[in-house]
This record gives sequence, structure tokens and C-alpha cells, in this order.
Amino acid sequence: MTQLREITSGLRFPEGPVAMNDGSVLVVEIARGTLTRVRPNGTKEVVAETGGGPNGAAIGPDGKVYICNNGGFRLTPEGMPTEGLPDGYTGGCIQRVDLASGKVEVLYTECNGHRLRGPNDLVFDGAGGFWFTDFGKVQERQKDRTAIYYAKADGSMIREVIFPIDGPNGIGLAPDDSRLYVAQTFEGRVWQWDIVRPGEIAAAGHGGLLSGPGGGKLLVGLPGYQLLDSMAVDGAGNVCVATLVNGGITVISSDGRSVEFIPTGDPLTTNICFGGPDLRTAYITLTGQGKLAAMDWPRPGLKLHYTA
Repeated sequence: MTQLREITSGLRFPEGPVAMNDGSVLVVEIARGTLTRVRPNGTKEVVAETGGGPNGAAIGPDGKVYICNNGGFRLTPEGMPTEGLPDGYTGGCIQRVDLASGKVEVLYTECNGHRLRGPNDLVFDGAGGFWFTDFGKVQERQKDRTAIYYAKADGSMIREVIFPIDGPNGIGLAPDDSRLYVAQTFEGRVWQWDIVRPGEIAAAGHGGLLSGPGGGKLLVGLPGYQLLDSMAVDGAGNVCVATLVNGGITVISSDGRSVEFIPTGDPLTTNICFGGPDLRTAYITLTGQGKLAAMDWPRPGLKLHYTA
């Protein structure tokens, strides 16, 4: 098994890691409703109380942290998500957090009159906008059909770009912002779309039974029972997807021809980001164990827009 270094434990459903230039890592704690900073020595401090279910997180062009808040999960006694809506659920939203003050703002709650149900993950492009997925909510006998959106960081515009798509989760961009990647959780698939300009895909409006969602092309479909969660792209353009059940990181080449699996030992491995010297440290959230771990990565990660 790949050698992992535990950074901290005791996290309540960690997700959305963001490596900071001071060596700390921001994570959300979905079950706790917080944005939390983890120091290199493992100490933790709450940066902001977001409420609901903070999920994906990313640094925006203003240096603030943007969060996909899924509105909260219904939890088992062990603190794991289960089917159904949590008490007090009113929908999901996109939030913005000021790291200095901890102030939380709500940017978006709907698009064209359709309420956001469970925003999950987001990624910023070089134009200052961000793409995000809405996973929706799964109930006992029904689940939402949701979408992939593009929005501006100042709260002035949100657009539904790809609809419908079932269970979109992790989202990422190719190194030159020319391609969008999205992982479908239950289907175990990663889709790709060519981007022609910020917020617009080449295949928009050409989906259907004979092609993928929104005309997307299949990058890879995993065999057997493996579920996909959030992702990061490395500097070589490989799509690195946190993989549930199997427990690890699936590394997919940009042409989909090469697939490598790096086990972590936790069947609820939910996310990965890159940081450290030369971006060669992979930070991985091991949600089943409530841990943030790190490992040396064989290639540098992709430097994200707006990170120092």
C-alpha cells in the first residue's frame, strides 16, 4: 500500500481540501458544518461556521474561499450520510468565506427559478468564473436530476450549462482550461467537454441517448462496483479521482488510455488536492477514518488559479 502520512484525525466527514502557501490545509467538515484549517503539526481551528453541509471548496480571485454547500446530509448514528433529507433542509447554495474575519456570505441559491439542491464541487478558471456540480439529494424512492453550472465570483451571473446529468460530483479543468472534467458517482464514469470560451462548452445542447450528458465524451468508465467522488488534475493533465468502496485514488491519463489505482485503505476516500514544495504533495481526505493524510506524488500537481 502507498505510504500515507497522517496529518490529523477527528474530523467529521472531511472534504474539499485546499492547500495554502503557509503549509496549512483548509478542509470542510460536512457533518460539523465548518470550514476548518489544519496546521502542519495537526492542530485544527475553525475558520468559519457555514451551517448546512459544506462540500467542495476553492480559492477565488479575491482570495476568499468559495464553498459548495449541499444543504446538509441526513446522518446515521455513526455520522455517515444516508438517504433522505436532513431536518430543516431548505436547499443548497454557493457561499463565500472571508478567511480573515470568518464572515460567510451566500452568493447563489437558485438558477432561473430552479433551487440548487446539493452543490458538491467547484473549480475556478483563469477568467475568474467557476464551474460547479449539483449532486442533488437522494431520498428513499426518488433522487434529483441536476446540472453543471457556471457562475461569476461576484454573484452577478449563474448559468445552467449541462442538464440533465445524474449524480455529478468531482469537477476539474485541464491545465489550459480547454477541457472540463466531471465524475459521476454511482455510474463510476468521468466525462469530458471541450470549452470554447469561459462558461461555454462546444457540445452544449447536443446530448441525448447517443451521446453523454450535454454531448460530453466519456473519458473512462470504471469496471465493477466503484463509486467516484471529487477530483484534482495534476500537472501532466492526469485526472485524479477519489474512489469510494475500492478506497483510493484513480489516476486517468488525459486521453483515457491509461488508468492507475493508488490505494489508501479507506473505502470512503473522498478528495485530493496538491500542495507543498513544487506541488508534489498530495493531500487526501480519508472520510471513513475522519483523517487528513498526505503522500508524495510522482508528478507535480496542477497549480490552480488564484493560489499563491
